[in-house]
Amino acid sequence: MKKVTGIGGIFFKCKDPKAVREWYQKHLGLNTNDYGATFEWYEGDDSTKKGQTQWSPFDEKTKYFEPSAKEFMINYRVENLVELVEQLKQEGVTIVDKIESFDYGKFVHIIDLEGNKIELWEPAV
Repeated sequence: MKKVTGIGGIFFKCKDPKAVREWYQKHLGLNTNDYGATFEWYEGDDSTKKGQTQWSPFDEKTKYFEPSAKEFMINYRVENLVELVEQLKQEGVTIVDKIESFDYGKFVHIIDLEGNKIELWEPAV
């Protein structure tokens, strides 16, 4: 079973997310919005399958990264999230929450061996 297929997003804490988004827009040309910036690309050789990677600065006091105390969280794109979560449970991996579904895909959070919270995302087709 194919597990991680790519990086879905990079999330990090900062004192002033709005100012950080503006700085990256001004100095590095990121096309930012209220959530950060989205980088679009095509999956492999198939120019009909568009993918994306999200870049998001979060307020330094966010609780979204908990129970991890780290300043960052990585979102990994995966295939077949339900099956993957079952396999991870059998392997003793800590699953933080239940799978949630949205228009843009399914999500769940896990903890790695050093306490980093990881977001797993199966994009909607």
